[in-house]
Order: sequence, then C-alpha cells, then structure tokens
Amino acid sequence: MSGIEVSAIISEFASDSDNRADKAAQALASAGLDNLAIFSRLLIDQNADVRWWAVRSMAEIQSPEITPLLLQTLNDSDISVRQCAALALQEQPDSRAVPALIQSLNSADQLLARIAGNALIAIGGDAVPALLEVMENGPHNARLGAARALGLIGDTRAIPELIKALDGESAILEHWAGEGLEKMGVGMIYFKA
Repeated sequence: MSGIEVSAIISEFASDSDNRADKAAQALASAGLDNLAIFSRLLIDQNADVRWWAVRSMAEIQSPEITPLLLQTLNDSDISVRQCAALALQEQPDSRAVPALIQSLNSADQLLARIAGNALIAIGGDAVPALLEVMENGPHNARLGAARALGLIGDTRAIPELIKALDGESAILEHWAGEGLEKMGVGMIYFKA
C-alpha cells in the first residue's frame, strides 16, 4: 500500500465512526500478511483509536506472524488497546504469548486480567507451568486468575497447587480451586479439627 492508502486507513480509524473504522479494519485484514509493515506503522500512531482498530484488524488474520505485533500491543499505553490485544490472543492462542499474558493477570484493570486469563485458558497445557509458578509465587490477584485458568484448563499437573489453594486464604481462590479439582474428577472430603 502506498502512503496515501495508509493515510486513508488512519483517517477511517480516527473518524469517530465505528462503522467506517470497522469497514477499514476488515479491508486491511482481508489483505492479510501483506500488511505487516502497515500494522507496524499503525501500532505506533499517537491516536489510541488508530492503534485499537489496527489490533482489531490483526485479530482477523489467522497467522503466527501476527503474534509478535499483538504482544507488542499488550504494553500499549492505552488500556483499551491492551484489552483488544489480549482478546485477539484469546482468539489466536499462541504459547509465545504466555509470559506477557501472565504479566497481564496482575493488571489493576480487572477486565484485562480476565481476558488475559481467558487467553491463557485458550492456550491450554502450554500455559500450565507458568500458571503453576504464579500459584506458588504470584501476588494475590494474579493467583486468583491463575487458579481460575488452571481450573478451566483441567490439566492434572495443577492438582497439587489447587489442593493447596483450598486452605481458606480466599473464598474466590477456594472456589476456582474446587471447580478445577471437580472438573478433573478429584473428589475430596475435608474434616476440620
């Protein structure tokens, strides 16, 4: 694409019309990987709307070559761009995203943390070792997201950590640990002295 076409895309993304921006995003996505250089340019635009729509467009391209650009946007200064990137990674699971998504589990923005957890669930077994590390050493909020993710992944490697999480530290942590153990068929009876 020429510079004029890139300018036209930026204009559509910044237009305050979701309909126009969405049409431009779909058109950009339809050309697929031919636009990697354009995406790189759009992701550094000063306008957060332009960056958001670029990520939205990349989410439509099913290719592992998109993952590095999506990972870049998980560090964007705008929370909505980071949320969009995590959602795209949920739709395009890639184990290369695990470290960045693990960091997002402890985000002060609960929506970003939840979407990051969903993306880790979509990655599945490849995310389990990192999630177990969070369960052992992570901050409380990240541990909640990790317990939820481990429970929904249902990988038996998580059983010891999920059992430890049933210690009464947090009702939400206990809930997700119990859900995960139940999903894995681990029935337990507890007697408190």
